[in-house]
Amino acid sequence: MTVTAARLLGAVTAAYSAALLVKPELLAKPAGLPASSATDVLIRSIGGRDTALGLGMLFARPGPALRSVLWARTAADLTDAVAFGATLTDRNRRLKVVAVATTWAVLCGVTAALT
Repeated sequence: MTVTAARLLGAVTAAYSAALLVKPELLAKPAGLPASSATDVLIRSIGGRDTALGLGMLFARPGPALRSVLWARTAADLTDAVAFGATLTDRNRRLKVVAVATTWAVLCGVTAALT
């Protein structure tokens, strides 16, 4: 059951993150980030990182390898929550972005702990 959950989380992660590589505004607009080349680089970096993590969640062997990539995704999401929480100036957008990143961290962390 938890391996299935990990695979599902991986598929969603990889799909959304790959979309960020092509359309950074999918994250920039909801976060209220300015349209700029610097924003695009930041979001594409996040997209590349999370595409790799999502593919790892999809294809890692059950056991230590899968747990490791789930914990890596958890750490990445917590880092995103802290970074965006510390820098976004619009309170409502900041709360939404932090909530989404934290929710993903919890989902991946719980899945890692149960896998």
